[in-house]
Amino acid sequence: MTDENVGERFDRLPATEDERVVEERPTRQEVLDWFAERFGIEPPVFEAYSFWERGSGKIWAFRGEVESPVEIQALGMTALRTRGEHWKPTLEAVQRFGTHATTNCLELTEDQARRFLAGEDQELDWDGDWGYLIVTREIAGEQEPLGVGLYTYGELASMVPKGRQREL
Repeated sequence: MTDENVGERFDRLPATEDERVVEERPTRQEVLDWFAERFGIEPPVFEAYSFWERGSGKIWAFRGEVESPVEIQALGMTALRTRGEHWKPTLEAVQRFGTHATTNCLELTEDQARRFLAGEDQELDWDGDWGYLIVTREIAGEQEPLGVGLYTYGELASMVPKGRQREL
């Protein structure tokens, strides 16, 4: 393992800060703590997954075992972006793990959900934390995660990637 990020290679996140080799690389514990603090998703949910960084700040979750480092194009699913002031979960991670969230989940009405999935920003009242939220909609009596929204100043911005947006 080198002491720098390599864009064409996956490196397993170190378990703790004591094992960190690459400066600023998050640790597994920091990722678990972030999901628990931000969304109430407890660490056991991720027990079967390892976390990997490819390039700088792109964190992937992988269910399985491979040696580190590994030079391949994809490994599991992108889960988190950690560079910048605020960490951002990916749509894939929210749709996979968001059913375990207990906080910072914003439930939308049918019309609001349609607008959100189409990529529209919308003014909404929300008395919770500002920042990245798990946006949900009730489907068959259960709250299902639709994606990631960014809530600031009374507005919910849809973070659904352009290629995944849909008119319903």
